Amino acid sequence: MRLLKYNEGGELTITSFDNNAIPPYAILSHRWGEDAEEVTFEDLVQNVGKNKPGYKKIRFCGEQAKRDSLQYFWIDTCCINKVNKAEHSLAIQSMFCWYRNAARCYVYLSDVATSSLGTEREAGPPLWNSAFWKSKWFTRGWTLQELLAPSLVDFFSQDWTKLGDKISLTQEIHKLTGIPRLALEGAPLSQFSVDERLRWKGDRETKREEDAWYSLLGIFDVRIAPAYSEGATSAFKRLMEEIHKLERCIQDIYTTDLRDDKKRVEDTKGGLLADLYLWVLNNNTFKKWKQDLDSRLLWVKGDPGKGKTMLLCGIINKLYNSMPKTALLLYFFCQATNLRINNATAVLQGLLYMLVKQQPSLVLHVRKKHNDAGKALFEDTNAWVALTEIFVDVLQDPSLSKTYLIIDALDECVTDRPKLLEFVAKQSSTSDRVK
Repeated sequence: MRLLKYNEGGELTITSFDNNAIPPYAILSHRWGEDAEEVTFEDLVQNVGKNKPGYKKIRFCGEQAKRDSLQYFWIDTCCINKVNKAEHSLAIQSMFCWYRNAARCYVYLSDVATSSLGTEREAGPPLWNSAFWKSKWFTRGWTLQELLAPSLVDFFSQDWTKLGDKISLTQEIHKLTGIPRLALEGAPLSQFSVDERLRWKGDRETKREEDAWYSLLGIFDVRIAPAYSEGATSAFKRLMEEIHKLERCIQDIYTTDLRDDKKRVEDTKGGLLADLYLWVLNNNTFKKWKQDLDSRLLWVKGDPGKGKTMLLCGIINKLYNSMPKTALLLYFFCQATNLRINNATAVLQGLLYMLVKQQPSLVLHVRKKHNDAGKALFEDTNAWVALTEIFVDVLQDPSLSKTYLIIDALDECVTDRPKLLEFVAKQSSTSDRVK
């Protein structure tokens, strides 16, 4: 990934970063002008293009990033070498991820003039029923993912006056686009059905007909290589084929619904009482584990029947209600008397299912093996080997969101418990995004 930066001398520089070494950055969402008006990658290499109208967007993005304490920023017009077809193809497939990982996204509404709107949101309905509601930014295909992928999205008018952000404008954007508030607030898009996500596209337009569907790749967490000669019908067909393959792969991972297991455990033990677990939230060891980046493994020990399972149920509820919507929460309840959930392979398979349900893009690591083996991948004698290899790849994926992983009743994992313990202990130190 290439990022822009203004050096101490005020000169614009562009630097390439490996995926595992990308610094925090801002990202711009905008409507392109005419091709000749935008600054390209070649312009930057040749140190020209400063007189183009599009350079003003580069200058603004850099200045706003600096105000937000970000050194680096990204703009699609000039950070991608579109002459290189392989790079352009990879960029299209990576776009959603780049927007999702941005520290901030700046939406530039070139057709919204502050002078006609007023600068305060309190100016009343005319502010939002006029230019903002009519902005062509909301009619473009690629801006759908640019709205949904980033956590922090700021909207700016024609003269770079801030109008609000995705949170403060949620109701207006919901009415304008029909996108549910939960999706705008950061809920995993996998929570919404395929048909519902397809409806979000609406009548959005793209310069190239195929882009109408390529621009949805990230919305569905799938990848297809763009082929700009295929036409919109073929692009849509390939998109749907990938979505169906993704769904089949996730279905094959399924062994048990761990949310139902959690409810069953709570009901069996008479229900979860908050007063019985709230004390742990102020426990120094627990707080250190939750807050300290270097404290990644928390071991809860106690004699049988002392309430460890209900304690973990409470911790799960607390984490779910307090963690960022983009974070992942995985858990597994071992039970010695149930063959489906009393072995190390089942633990990893159950956790993997929860993981890819919440972040489907990670299923690509499963599909490397699943495409050939199918469901047998998780059922034959080599299932443990395959699952550990998949898990290692997932934990090393730079797009992996912050993840909490909880395993209860390890003493009831009666098959291959030592292997599971060794694997968990080893992998707990591989990523600071996993606890």
